Amino acid sequence: MVIGAGLAGAALCAALTRRGWRITLLEAAAGPAQAASALPVGMLSPHLTRAPTPLSRLCELGLADARAELEQLLAPGQGWQPCEVDNLGHASGRWPAALVRPAALVAAWLAQASAHPSFKARWQTRVARLLPPGGAPDAQTRGWRALDANGCVVAQAPVAVVTAAFGSLALLGDSLPGLTAAALPLRPVKGQLSLAALRGPALAPRPQRNNGVFVPCYQDSGLAPAWPTRIWAMGSTYRRGDASCTIESEDHERNALSLAAIDAAAALGLRDAAASGELLGWAQVRCASLDRLPLVGALPDLSALQALMEQAGARRGRLTLEQTPRWPGLFVLAALGSRGLTLAHWCAERLAARIDAEAPCALDPDLLRALDPARFAWRLARQQPRPAGA
Repeated sequence: MVIGAGLAGAALCAALTRRGWRITLLEAAAGPAQAASALPVGMLSPHLTRAPTPLSRLCELGLADARAELEQLLAPGQGWQPCEVDNLGHASGRWPAALVRPAALVAAWLAQASAHPSFKARWQTRVARLLPPGGAPDAQTRGWRALDANGCVVAQAPVAVVTAAFGSLALLGDSLPGLTAAALPLRPVKGQLSLAALRGPALAPRPQRNNGVFVPCYQDSGLAPAWPTRIWAMGSTYRRGDASCTIESEDHERNALSLAAIDAAAALGLRDAAASGELLGWAQVRCASLDRLPLVGALPDLSALQALMEQAGARRGRLTLEQTPRWPGLFVLAALGSRGLTLAHWCAERLAARIDAEAPCALDPDLLRALDPARFAWRLARQQPRPAGA
């Protein structure tokens, strides 16, 4: 079972069906890419830092992988277009990039998966809780069971992967004993994009980035009916802790202020469009972790981890992350933050290889450990006071 049909879930379905897995995709909405992956236009571009960080290293790997997927699956002009971007702030310069409609990539991955008769998607199927194996004579064959709000089983499989972005926290918290927000610290991040129809020439020669990305022209016949086929856009905002999807004039003004530092004339045009009622907006919630790195891998069994720590006593500080007990057959792929286009497929390939028991890829082990979903629970358990006499 794969729960969630955004960038992460679609990429994982493609990666697993390529390996011969039978997949049931469960999605609460009426179709794929209905939440943050419905962004009208996003940018695939380098993530540059003054010194290498785990996130910048991941993005370097993911960027090449994502660009290869675009070139293989989508024709330019049908969901994406190559470009360059002018960085005006940190790491100033001109860099290769691409403008992408994420839903087009989601559709391409799901089309790949759908080519396999072993794949099926179930829309408008909200999973309220996951029930682990056990409690029945045939538990080994039933595996994980997905329950709806009425407690009815909607799907079951020996392997379940949660790819529901910020919704993963509530689902897993209701499903796994003792799993708290501290052990799985996922955070909502609201982003609002300001956009309008482009009726004349492009507003600038190429996209520009400083505090946000200014897209002077994007044309795509596959944009949702609510949008013109030719637009300009600015955004998006980055409001940590906000889980709302309301279009707000305050966020349009934030985008205008950011745009003023990039192109004063375009910022004036944004405010004029707002005043005339021609300015459009799009807002959704991205998901980020406490350390801003994705969660990719098997979920920790907190009860078993606590018992292991108590058994270890004074040696608990020597227990490694890899020794953390896991729920068998339960995985998560979430917290891609504002880098979903860059990281979704690369992370999905790593997770699919893990599920399929392939040999680990030739990466720095520290990089893979940095993505381990058990990292927060493991640190918390090591920091707990030892029982008296231990």
